[in-house]
Formats: sequence, C-alpha cells, structure tokens
Amino acid sequence: MTKQITIELTTMAHGGSALGRHEGRAVFVSYAIPGETVRAEITEDKGRYAFARTVEVLEPSPDRVEPPCPYFGPLKCGGCQWQHIAYPAQRRFKREVLIDQLTRIGKLEDPVVQPTIAAPSEWEYRNRAKFHPAPNGELGFRSETGDRVVPIDVCLIVHPLLLELYRSLDLAMEDLKHLSLRVGTQTEDRMLIFEMEEDLPPAIEVDVAVSCVILLSDGVHANLIGDNVITEIVGGQTYRISAPAFFQVNTAQAETLVDQALTLLDPQPDEVVLDAFCGVGLFTTHLAERAATVIGIEENHAAVEDLLENTADYENVEVIEGPAEAALPDLDIPIDAALVDPPRGGVDRFALDALLQRKPGRIVYVSCDPATLARDIKRMASSGYHPVKIQPVDMFPQTYHIESVTLLERR
Repeated sequence: MTKQITIELTTMAHGGSALGRHEGRAVFVSYAIPGETVRAEITEDKGRYAFARTVEVLEPSPDRVEPPCPYFGPLKCGGCQWQHIAYPAQRRFKREVLIDQLTRIGKLEDPVVQPTIAAPSEWEYRNRAKFHPAPNGELGFRSETGDRVVPIDVCLIVHPLLLELYRSLDLAMEDLKHLSLRVGTQTEDRMLIFEMEEDLPPAIEVDVAVSCVILLSDGVHANLIGDNVITEIVGGQTYRISAPAFFQVNTAQAETLVDQALTLLDPQPDEVVLDAFCGVGLFTTHLAERAATVIGIEENHAAVEDLLENTADYENVEVIEGPAEAALPDLDIPIDAALVDPPRGGVDRFALDALLQRKPGRIVYVSCDPATLARDIKRMASSGYHPVKIQPVDMFPQTYHIESVTLLERR
C-alpha cells in the first residue's frame, strides 16, 4: 500500500513540482502549488527526500484554476504540468525558479531577473508535436510516468493548423514507432515525419497538401510525398526547416526571443559576431543585417543545409559545420560579441573554455534550462564575465520549461 501524507507546500522547484517538508525531509509534490496544503501519495522514496503526487487539495491556493484539458492530471498525459495554475502565477514561478537556480548553482548574489515576458497566447502555440502509437492503434502522448501512451482527440497547446492536420489522419501502421507533425504557422506548410521500427517506408494516402518524410534510424531523412522541408516566418525572415532540424516550437514567441537577444547583444556594423548552436539560422539572419561578419557554428548536417539556404542572400555569413567544441578552438579571427543557444544540456565545457579564451566583449546566452545556465554562468564568472540582464521569455505556457536570455559582459 502506498503511503499518503499531509503536507504544506512552500516553494516551486525546478522540474514543475511544489516543494514542502515532511518529518524533516524535502518532498516534491506534482500538481500542487506553493501555499497549498495537500494530501499526497509518495511515488518514489529516496531516503533524504521523496517524490509525491497530489491526491486531494485541502487548502487551495488563490492561483489554482480548473484545468481545461481532459487529459491533464496525475497518471494522464505528461505534456503539460501547470494547467492547474493561473497563467500570471506560472510566469511568476518561472522567474522564481530561475532566481533559485542562479543563486544555488550559479552562486550569484541577488541576481536581477526581469519579470517573465508572457506569450501572446497561453494556448494553441506549438508548431510541432510527436505522437506515439497506443496498443489499440490510436495515436497519443506519453503518460506522466512515461510507461504508456494516452490516446488523445484534442490538445489545447498545439496550433490549430497542427490539430487540423492531426484530425485528418487515418493511419493503421503496425510498425509505426513515432509520428511527428510540423506546421509553418505563418505559411500553412505541413509535414508528417514517420519513424518506423524496421526503417521501411509506410504505405500512405493523403487527401491534404502535406509533405511526408521518413526519418531513418541513422538520422537520414527521405522524401515520401512532397518536400522534406517546411518554411516558417519569424520577424520578417523566412526560414527553410528540414525534418530533422530544430526550430522553436512557439513561432509567435520566437520573434520575442529574437528581439530580446538582438537588443541585449546590440551588434555593431563593424563587429564580428559568433552565433554558436545556430541551427537553421533563427538568429543568424537577423545578426547578418547588423554586424560586419557573422560566424555560424552548427553540427546537425540537415540544419546546416537549411542554414546555407536561409543565409544565401548574405555575403557576410560564414558557416562552420561541426560541434562547437571542435570548431571554436580553430577559429583564427577575433570575435567582438557572441550569441550561444545551446540545447538543454548547456554549453560543452571545452566549447565554453574555447569561447572564453577569445574574450568577446559581450555574450548573449539563450537558455532553455536554468540549471545548466547557472552552471555555465558560474564557469564564465571565473573568466571575468558577469550577467548584466537576465530576461525570462515564456516559450512554453502550461509547462514548467523556462527559456531565458542573459547578457554577460567581460570586466
């Protein structure tokens, strides 16, 4: 029999759970809110701390709202974690979590973090979603525990174009591993990306204008129907995006992210600017309009092909294909400023050391994980860099994920 406890929650923890103490140890409780008293069920006992999920809310927070999604909640779809929290409070908690990580991990004293910039819409924003087959043949999302698939008819955070495409599907594929849907919210381009158990192309029929691609286990992608790319528009720039290439899932808020990054970095017409982990060139094209030279580094081959296409009109862009930790030590040109947008794991320590050795005057760090941001800021402090402004941008409403843009200057 599982153990249940009554606990008062005091703060929001990184990862989306509320934190409280019970019998002298920390307990992380999902689907709870700081300030609440709940009855919770222990799901994982780690000795000095434990994880639990809310069973009953005994004293609710004024920030608690009724989740509108029928698939949200314990043991259901794990895509959203915060639908029970009013949106203004979600933004407040993201700022508080970011401050906590920068203080505890980054060892910053009283970091000045700006209020979180709200998304234009807290719903219907995702331009990409990955579906999994359920045993009955339906498609759905992974459960909160990750051990099963929850079939869904509707998802309130995906863009209407994507939901329309999802509802038009009529699939019966026994060997389907994953199916990803991507749309250009500004262009209405649509794409289906199949991943099959045996890398064999599926037999498909489509009645809508859509590109179909198979993504093989070795990372190679092949066309089945139409093109293997979609296009999207951000800040007046059009981007080609291949099936395996990364692009921000919130197109509307990506424009805010670009505006914040460029405003903080403030590239000058006579400067050489590095754009590391540049992907298909979301920041690169905008930097190229302001700086003398932009050096883009990207290791994903498909993204590099997109990047070359997306920057073809700019003669001041140099593209280096390869991991940042291999490319940066070989750079033989002085860098005036740098923008880095690493994956969730942060900047590889060798890449970061190589960047710091080049002593750019300003670095803008675009982060999707406050813990690795804090770790890297601590490492950068030892080379004389200090954060001037830290701006969270809410790219993922209804979830605990935190995007931020930080300007660091060298003393």
